[in-house]
Amino acid sequence: MKIRTDFLVIGSGIAGLSYALKVAEQGSVALVTKRDIAETATNLAQGGIAAVLSIEDSFEAHLQDTMVAGAHLSHEDVVRMVVESGPGAIEDLIAWGVQFSRREDGTYDLTREGGHSARRILHAKDVTGREIERALVEAVCNHPQITVYEHHIAVDLITESKLSQSRKKPDRCLGAYILDIRSNEVLTFGARITVLATGGAGKVYLYTCNPDIATGDGVAMAYRAGATIANMEFMQFHPTTLYHPHAKRFLISEAVRGEGAILRRRDGTAFMEQYHPLKDLAPRDIVARAIDSEMKIHGDDCVFLDITHRDAAYIRERFPNIYETCLSFGIDMTREPLPVVPAAHYLCGGVQVDLWGESDIRGLFAIGEVACTGLHGANRLASNSLLEGVVYAQRAAGRSIERLVETPTPLPPIPPWDPGSARDSDEEVVVAHNWDEVRRCMWNYVGIVRSSKRLVRALRRIQMIQEEITDYYWDFYITSDLIELRNITTVAELIVRCALERTESRGLHYTIDYPDTDDNVWKRDTVIRKGWL
Repeated sequence: MKIRTDFLVIGSGIAGLSYALKVAEQGSVALVTKRDIAETATNLAQGGIAAVLSIEDSFEAHLQDTMVAGAHLSHEDVVRMVVESGPGAIEDLIAWGVQFSRREDGTYDLTREGGHSARRILHAKDVTGREIERALVEAVCNHPQITVYEHHIAVDLITESKLSQSRKKPDRCLGAYILDIRSNEVLTFGARITVLATGGAGKVYLYTCNPDIATGDGVAMAYRAGATIANMEFMQFHPTTLYHPHAKRFLISEAVRGEGAILRRRDGTAFMEQYHPLKDLAPRDIVARAIDSEMKIHGDDCVFLDITHRDAAYIRERFPNIYETCLSFGIDMTREPLPVVPAAHYLCGGVQVDLWGESDIRGLFAIGEVACTGLHGANRLASNSLLEGVVYAQRAAGRSIERLVETPTPLPPIPPWDPGSARDSDEEVVVAHNWDEVRRCMWNYVGIVRSSKRLVRALRRIQMIQEEITDYYWDFYITSDLIELRNITTVAELIVRCALERTESRGLHYTIDYPDTDDNVWKRDTVIRKGWL
């Protein structure tokens, strides 16, 4: 089956939905998402979205906070553009129906999170992402120019060079092969403009607060297509996810620390003042390493986040979702500290794009967490990600509309997906085993603290698994599980290769072999492309 569209959007988080709404007036939009449309990382976001809206704040302060958090690897021109676009991005969200929390006087209730020097975080209590996703999904589903394909997973991008079997540059993207998960049919989506908004890759690690969909699909597909990938060594570990045997990936928002929560050891001792002047409001990379260090030093399985000194009624009002969820596990955060541990959270690297969200493959854009825009540098500042998603959706939409005029139509003939001699698999256990092995390998060897020896060991194991996957991939009909396994293994390799290349410690990349930061050599992005060693 062949589908033709002007814009193909892969992913349904804040970036993909915002982009679809921006371009829908100029052409047809096919929006592909591999689960239900609202099953996204955006939907799980608790904290909020950062923007300068107070007279007590400034663009310059937001810029400096972002640069410091990013270990001065962030691109200053990108940071300035994004923070100055913040108020306009908020206006867009409000116009689409997002309702942010307000104070009694009607002004927005701005809160503060780690790494921020001012209150600039808009939120909808502690379910900000859910509110944003609700409004954008409603707007998208009501737009006559947008067709949504749920339970469809992208397999591979289609490019001119692949069709012609040449390596010509610059290449052009023509769409993607998409698996209909329910019918198991691979569809051909031809598109004049293709946008990756596939989110992050937390499922590459054994422990993550990401949804199950976060398997690095967009990064892996773009890499296989020949796009440049950057800064994959910078995987952010959220410092505080709930430590409980039945609490799968439940994140305790940074806003809890923003409202005064204190990290303590099991004996009640507060420890963050030993690690950073901002104490519990230090940037995430500092806090995650501090918790990791405390757990190892004292042999504990977790540390504790204590906000019991705040008024109980205020806690229940400010954090209703966190309060009720923790209570369902038998923990009353108004009376007792929350047991927390770090978990893989946000990929600061990704598909390298320009100021307009376009990759070095013409007609292929990447926005949101899948992209490496230069905003986050070596560590993302809290609540900058939702902002980046909206801002780059708008910029990519503008450039895409220009590209649409330039792109010849009709598209060249695209052959259907060729399964070759593939057959039904009778060895699904291989997929499950390899999936588990990759994630354990990454957690054990490529985690919060690294060493060259561990990284080399991880690379060897991943390459062995890749050989098995390659054989399996072409022998059997593809499934969504096999596609995701192939993708997380590709992304795992990219993370390890970039981590081995960066011989310093900066931001989220900390290695015991090179504990110092080297600005003379490494104040630049780590880039990698298919075919490079």
